[in-house]
Amino acid sequence: MHLSNKSKFSILFTVLICGLGYFVDIYDLILFSVVRVESLTSIGVRPEDVLLVSEEILRSQMIGMLLGGILFGILADKRGRLSILLVSILLYSLMSIANAFVSSTSLYAVLRFFSGIGLAGELGVAVTLVAEVMPKASRGYGTTVVASMGILGAVWASAVHTMFDWRTAYVVGGVMGIFLLVLRVRVQESSMFRLSERALVRRGNMLMLFSPKRLRLYLSCIAIGVPIWYIIGILVSFSPELSREGGSVGTVVSGRSIMWAYLGLAAGDLLSGLISQWLKSRRLSILFFLMLSGTLSWWYLATTNKSEALTYLQCGLLGFAAGYWAVFVTTSAEQFGTNLRATVATTVPNFVRGALAPALLMFRFFATGGLPVIGTVYANRPLASGALIVGVLTFASAIFGWMFLRESFGKELEYLET
Repeated sequence: MHLSNKSKFSILFTVLICGLGYFVDIYDLILFSVVRVESLTSIGVRPEDVLLVSEEILRSQMIGMLLGGILFGILADKRGRLSILLVSILLYSLMSIANAFVSSTSLYAVLRFFSGIGLAGELGVAVTLVAEVMPKASRGYGTTVVASMGILGAVWASAVHTMFDWRTAYVVGGVMGIFLLVLRVRVQESSMFRLSERALVRRGNMLMLFSPKRLRLYLSCIAIGVPIWYIIGILVSFSPELSREGGSVGTVVSGRSIMWAYLGLAAGDLLSGLISQWLKSRRLSILFFLMLSGTLSWWYLATTNKSEALTYLQCGLLGFAAGYWAVFVTTSAEQFGTNLRATVATTVPNFVRGALAPALLMFRFFATGGLPVIGTVYANRPLASGALIVGVLTFASAIFGWMFLRESFGKELEYLET
């Protein structure tokens, strides 16, 4: 299909703006993990309670993302991709600024809940928009650029935290989001959505996903993404506690662990997207990175008495292995028709993020003696034992879901679910 220079510029601008939007999204999403120790200590949380309170606030944020993913996904199929993007950006920008003024853990959790609702609308709708404006043979490149740019937002969050205190870091995120709103005004709506508006078909109806065939496919999409947030939300976020428990001789800082993990994620997202294009297969790319991330997770938990440098190296490698996020979200978007695509592409990654809430509960249960692991490597290491059990369950579910996934490379997207 021949594209005019004007069309090429419009596509390039859409990809760029969506990438910047995801950059701000990830910045805000990961900022709490970067500043959690400093921010909680400054509002009066005792050092011995920081881990427990951190888990509670993270669960609040992820539950907000779960609800926001459903809300914004449905609205994006009913009202349009672009308008919902603008609403989601405005919400999480305002909540980010409000987070700078918290003085209690309860208010902190409430604001992170509403931040999660706003953050939920960004990635899925952006990927849907890019997938629908790109030529089918090259849309993997577009979504890969969006995801790779976005992942660097976590690196920027760590960098901002080294220059400013935690309250200023939240304000920076809010200001970036508001600035992005101005740029987003020039992005055009998807022509596929415009065509679906004129069709006599239900749009954004989640009940349509409950037919046996669609539900199996939908759950498979969710399952293959859950290991990504297991790695980020448990292994990397709690790297200080896990390394200390394993006899680390240095002081691991969560912000640095996250920075290295997200540098790895950016590289992994870029490579996994390119591999899926070169192999002309999303499924093979996902399988490779699933196997790699499972192997590295086991190595990370089994290693004891490690230095700070080794912990940061492992976090970077774990991030790289978990960097199939772009391919995972693209594949989810490609599985369904235009009238359900945004609903799926927005809810699936947020169900994946929301799955961190029960994963954290299981992690806490197993780590406090719910089901101790017997073995010399994990003796007297309840946190590592809990993380190992959750990891085994997570990766087993992902491989099972992958088996039901349909190949979607080069698939024509201009069709409707009836």
